[in-house]
Amino acid sequence: QVQLVESGGGLVQAGGSLRLSCAASGRTLSSYVMGWFRQAPGKEREFVAAIGGSGGTIRYTDSVNGRFTISRDNAKNTVYLQMNTLKPEDTAVYYCAVSSIVSRAVFTTTSGYSNWGQGTQVTVSS
Repeated sequence: QVQLVESGGGLVQAGGSLRLSCAASGRTLSSYVMGWFRQAPGKEREFVAAIGGSGGTIRYTDSVNGRFTISRDNAKNTVYLQMNTLKPEDTAVYYCAVSSIVSRAVFTTTSGYSNWGQGTQVTVSS
């Protein structure tokens, strides 16, 4: 059973940066789609970024495109989300997820992912 553990969240001022990490165990992730989602209080979980297996597709939601970068280190079985120029509206719990499907394409809905981390809080103050 794959386990995902996020880290790197915290409190940052608007305009600052954070790097989230998602370390996996129980499965080698290099061929699987990995995604980052976020959920703000009172809102549904929303897609942030995803990366396909084996150096495949990368996709971002429009609101973070140009500010966030998703990457993966297959040797460390870890996926990262570098977040720059953070805004108060980026405040949320951030979750990483892995699909059970080997694919170079990506999925932008929660239904595309089978395993989730516990989440890490990101708070951006104005």
